[in-house]
Parts: sequence; C-alpha cells; structure tokens
Amino acid sequence: MDSYLIQVNGHGDHAPMLDVHLKTNGNSMSLGKVKGRKPRWAVRASEMSKKTFNPVRAIVDSMKVEPNPKKAMISLSLGDPTVFGNLPTNDEVTQAVKEVLDSGHYNGYAPSVGYQSCREAVAAYYNCPEAPLEAQDVILTSGCSQAIELALAVLANPGQNILVPRPGFSLYKTLALSMGIEVKLYNLLPEKAWEIDLKHLESLVDEKTACLIVNNPSNPCGSVFSKSHLQKILAVASRQCVPILADEIYGDMVFADCKYEPIATLSTSVPILSCGGLAKRWLVPGWRMGWILIHDRRDIFGNEIRDGLLRLSQRILGPCTIVQGALERILHRTPPEFYHNTLSILKSNADLCYAALSAIPGLQPVRPAGAMYLMVEIEMEHFPEFENDVEFTERLISEQSVFCLPATCFEYPNFFRVVITVPEEMILEACSRIQEFCEMHYQGAEGAQDLECDK
Repeated sequence: MDSYLIQVNGHGDHAPMLDVHLKTNGNSMSLGKVKGRKPRWAVRASEMSKKTFNPVRAIVDSMKVEPNPKKAMISLSLGDPTVFGNLPTNDEVTQAVKEVLDSGHYNGYAPSVGYQSCREAVAAYYNCPEAPLEAQDVILTSGCSQAIELALAVLANPGQNILVPRPGFSLYKTLALSMGIEVKLYNLLPEKAWEIDLKHLESLVDEKTACLIVNNPSNPCGSVFSKSHLQKILAVASRQCVPILADEIYGDMVFADCKYEPIATLSTSVPILSCGGLAKRWLVPGWRMGWILIHDRRDIFGNEIRDGLLRLSQRILGPCTIVQGALERILHRTPPEFYHNTLSILKSNADLCYAALSAIPGLQPVRPAGAMYLMVEIEMEHFPEFENDVEFTERLISEQSVFCLPATCFEYPNFFRVVITVPEEMILEACSRIQEFCEMHYQGAEGAQDLECDK
C-alpha cells in the first residue's frame, strides 16, 4: 500500500518549505523541498494584446496639432460614408430592419455562422454560373473586419506569412501581427493605376506563405483591377499554390467607365475566401454585417477549412440577428437607382477632386476608378521644409483645418489619402484650401535647393 508524508519545515525569517516524501511499495522517494508560494498581484497584459498595433491610430494619435480656429474643420480622413448625412441608406433598407424588429422573431441567439435562411439569401445574391454558391458556402460575420479576421485565422499559423498590398488597408497587418503571422508587403504601382507589381509579388512567396490578400476595389487607392490583371494575379496564385483572401467590401462600387469582376468568377482552380458585407455599398457600416464566401471548386480547402471557420465563428455568436433577419429584403429589394445615385455622387466628387488637385504644383493625384478614395503624391522635393507626408498633413491641419490621412498609415510614404464621400461644397472648399497651402509652401527646384543648403 502506498503512503505519503508531507512535512512543513520553517523557522525564523525563512519561508516555509514543503518536504515531500513518497513511499511506494516499501520504497521511499523524496521529491525535494518546494518553496511555498506567497500570493501577490501580478496582472499583466497578454502577449497578443502587446502585439496588436494599429498604424493609423498610432500615427493619427501622435499628430498633436490643433486646427486653425479661423477655419471650420474639414475631415477627409474617415472612411465612413455616413458622417456628413449626404449619403443616407435607402428607405427599403431601414424599413426591412424596422419590420424585423417589430416582428420579435429575431431576438434570440442565432447559429454562430448565421441563420440558414440568411445564408441562403447571401448565396442567392452572389451566385452565378462562373462562381456558384450555396448556403453552406456562406459564413455570416460581425462586419467585413471579422470576416477578414476569421479568414486569416483559418488559413495561417503563427510563424507563417501572408502577402499584403502596399499601400493597403492597415487592418491586415494589425490582425496578422497579433496572431504571430509575418506580413510581407507587395508593391502596387501608381503609374499603372495601382496595378500589382506581379514580379515583386511572386518573389515574396516561400514555403511559409499561407495566403495572398487581394483588395479590389482598393482602400486606400480607389483603384479597380481589370479582368486581365486579375487573371495574371490568379496565375501567380495557381503557380505557387497560394490561396487568396479577397477583400471585396467595395465590390460593385465602381464608376461607369469601369467594370467590377469578382475574382472568384475568373478561376476554377484557385481556392478563394471572399470577404464582403453591407457596410459600404449599402452605407450602413455601423450595422456590422459581413460575410465570407467560400469558393473551392477543386475541393482544395475541403472540409478542414470549412470546419475551421465554423469553430472560429463559435468564439462569438455571430452577427446582429436583427440585421440578419432583414438581409434577404435588403439584398433583393434595394432598388438599382439607389446604387446608381450613390456611385454618381462618388464619381462626381472624384472628378472634381482629381481636377482640382491636378492643377496644384507639387501634387500628383492618381485618378480613382471606384470605392471612396483617391491617393495623392506629394512631390516632397518641392516642399523641403517638411520631412515627410506626416509633417505635410499636420501642417495642413494647423494652417488650413483640412485633415487628410498621411499614406504612411498605409505603408506608403509621401502620399496622402482623400475620402470622397463628403458633400460637394466641402470637397471644393477643401481643395481650395489645399491649393492655398501648397502655393504658400511650394519651392521650385532652385528655391528648394537653396533651402536645403540653409539647413
């Protein structure tokens, strides 16, 4: 029979020690002396929280500047189309939610991946012969941001890497680094309307590459890839056997002279997780309704990725049930003229902004083709008193009360991003102030050289 003897020894100022002896079948064995634990508070932030870093917040929060009190602030920085009230959602959208709320049928918990009927509605909306979808191919999420988070979490392990556009939406890096995933940045080419540098992209792939993120239409660039360019991107992914995470939250938000091609419609061989949602096209970012569309006609993802998404979705119990209940009506009964009117306003603002900024010495805007943004190059050699785009945009705030995001936020120095969802009169006033600012600080080649010599 086994016996156990535990002695507590200690005297004076010395901490008590546990002297543990085990007697098993007549053999005595000592486990030695273990110092007693003295309880104390030691609460520390997790490693995940310490690795979570949002470059936009870090840069913007460090910009300790006050706007010019003589000029009303014009913010061209926030990608929220609802801020100024000039782009309301459609009455059909709000009425759908009101009726669901009044019904009382959607007040409880839903399945973590969303109600089956709501998944069917999304699948029916996006289904097409080139990229067929069923309800089982749809995961409903709390906004497109969570869709991206789940897609990254299911595709990549700590120590692997993902390929991310530069310039690109900062959330990709924020999420990846918090998960211990390395980020490799591939270049977009402003001189080619922000097409991907395909050679650079392919050179970054290695045995640890878990996925390629393709954002089309683009935040922050406002670019829209052509069908032929998307096919070249897919060819790289196919050669390298790298799945694609497609951020298509701005899908169909393209101007009249352009066509949007969902990337999954152009390939039967490359597995794709397409992330989207209501936020931008339906102008309701606060409703937090997104989705993942699983395109896997060669069964490369198989059950493993689907099961993984299901398990990950169970960490929170899905998106808002009220909005889920309204999804079918929102998707299938929002009138086409609503989309058309929104795009007409965005196109008009984009044209006004592009024309105005193109006429300003020292600035080189890149014409957008969709989404809600355009990027502007600062020819820094003509503004030698500023070290970089952050200083340029800080002074623009303090002197002209115009706030544009420095593109350092998107890993692309010496540019800034303009949001084009503001009312037309504000766009014109902002461009006028930017012109005044640039005329004040612009130095020709000779003047800039003199200023450099004086430093």
